[in-house]
Amino acid sequence: MQAADVIAGRISDGTYAPDARLPGELEFAAEFGCSRESVREAIRVLRERGLVETVKGKGSFVIPPEERMPNP
Repeated sequence: MQAADVIAGRISDGTYAPDARLPGELEFAAEFGCSRESVREAIRVLRERGLVETVKGKGSFVIPPEERMPNP
């Protein structure tokens, strides 16, 4: 998924710092020109990659590198 790759790149290059809250679904949807559902899927992919965690009602946050689980 292209949006997930873009966001992952921003996490890697420090645009989104460890523990930072990611922009909301609507903001990403507007930026990428896609639906909120596509953004949700991108965030799900990032959770599977171990890059972010989502807290219901608060948003998605970047997991610091030292706390990330290695991918199988």
